[in-house]
Order: sequence, then C-alpha cells, then structure tokens
Amino acid sequence: MFTTLKSFEESWKHESAMTESILDVLTDESLSQAIVPNHRTLGRIAWHIVTTLHEMLSRTGLVFEAPHEDAPVPATASAIAESYRQASKALSEAIRQQWTDSTLAETNEMYGDTWPKGLTLTVLIRHQIHHRGQMTVLMRQAGLPVPGVYGPSLEEWSSIGMEPPVV
Repeated sequence: MFTTLKSFEESWKHESAMTESILDVLTDESLSQAIVPNHRTLGRIAWHIVTTLHEMLSRTGLVFEAPHEDAPVPATASAIAESYRQASKALSEAIRQQWTDSTLAETNEMYGDTWPKGLTLTVLIRHQIHHRGQMTVLMRQAGLPVPGVYGPSLEEWSSIGMEPPVV
C-alpha cells in the first residue's frame, strides 16, 4: 500500500510507461485477437485498462478527465494508446492537485469492501500488470513482437548481446 504520493508517482511513472510500450505495439488488425471465442479480445483488454483508470479512481472521489467504463472500444490501436496516455497524465495531475500523503490513509467503499486510497492505487497498478500479462499472450498469437517489461522479451535478448533462454 502506498503511504506517500512520491512513492506512487515513481511507481506510476514506471508502470504506465510499460503499459504504453505494450499498447504502442498493437495494430488495428490485432485488436480482434482472442484466446477463444466469447472472451475479451486484445482490443477489449487494452481498452479495459484505459477505462479502469477513471472507473476505479472515481470511486475515491478523485476528479479527472478520462474515458468512462461504458465508453465504446475505439476502432484503432493508436486511439487506445493515446487515450491511455491522456488518462494516465490526467490521473497523475489530479492526484498531485487533490491529494496529500495523509489522503492515502482515507478509506472508500471499493467493490463491496473498504480500502484506503493508498491500497486503491496499489490495486490499480497490479490490475494493469495482470492485464498486460494477458495482452502479451494475445500479442504473440497475433504475431506481434512483445516488448520486455520486467526483463527482456524473446526478441530483445540479442539486442543486449545475449542468447535467449532455451525453450
């Protein structure tokens, strides 16, 4: 759980950049990739990450501009990526302007439970991590290169002068 705005800002800067790197690889054609019929597509998961920023943080009373959870999935990958960039920046600015370190201990009703705001921010980041993992599987199925997130991806080992791990 975050107890200072500075610790959140540092984590958010890193995590949102990794999310952007994943979103930037998506193509319009890849947005329809699904693991099996009747499950979320790659585009739907990407858009879910975008809309969750407002959906989750608006429950804490934070006010900022971002797509709402019922907003339709854009038709282009670039629109999803740009929406994320704008929403992520707006979220960061709103937290800096509307909250203090002591605000992070305040609680809100969250999905049938009560969470401190600092926990909500932690869950927000972990939520993105979870869905980025789902996206990388679908990206491989769609034939897209996968950016390394917490280490090099298969495609990146050679760029750092190393052999990829044996599969």
